[in-house]
Amino acid sequence: MPPEFRYSPARSGNTTGSHIPPSPAQSVHGRRNSTHSGQFVNDYVSKAAVYEQLQGSLRPLIRGQTDFLANISNFAALLFNSLPNLNWAGFYLLRGTDLVLGPFQGKPACSCIAIGDGVCGTAALQRAAVLVPDVHAFPGHIVCDEASQSEMVLPVFKEGRLVGVLDLDSPLPARFDEIDRDCIQQLLQTLMDGTMVPEFRLAPPTQSRR
Repeated sequence: MPPEFRYSPARSGNTTGSHIPPSPAQSVHGRRNSTHSGQFVNDYVSKAAVYEQLQGSLRPLIRGQTDFLANISNFAALLFNSLPNLNWAGFYLLRGTDLVLGPFQGKPACSCIAIGDGVCGTAALQRAAVLVPDVHAFPGHIVCDEASQSEMVLPVFKEGRLVGVLDLDSPLPARFDEIDRDCIQQLLQTLMDGTMVPEFRLAPPTQSRR
């Protein structure tokens, strides 16, 4: 499992052609992105169960399809339409020393982020998940959607080589936790296992996962 970098102001010195199945989150809250019950599931078992349903939804989407852009596009749409309290979900893809906007769901976003800049660039630089409970307290946060209050970014790997990052934003503070991180990392592993990634989209072997 990749390491995690969590930013908290209290310790900021430590900076380091398939149809999408019905939303699993609807069985928990009745409708996507409802804010009436707060952060979507507080119980670990229930939350993990929702992600297990997402695994079951993901597999048919990529079964028989290995195209990189097709699969990551459907993945972004699946998360955005299944998990509550998201206002942006998508990929930034590695290109040289930059991350370039890839398939996403949500408002138009920054088209290019240098590695090391903002939350996405930090995750790519450190090859580690970054959980930010308050984006306004993150030094150098890049504002793309003013509605975003919290963010989670996970590096995406193919056979140990960096492909880019998955970026999730929420209009709620502290929306993401370790359960989200661990379960979405598992979803990403399923995605990459079933996807052919062109060589030009992979980091050189010398820049593989630490």
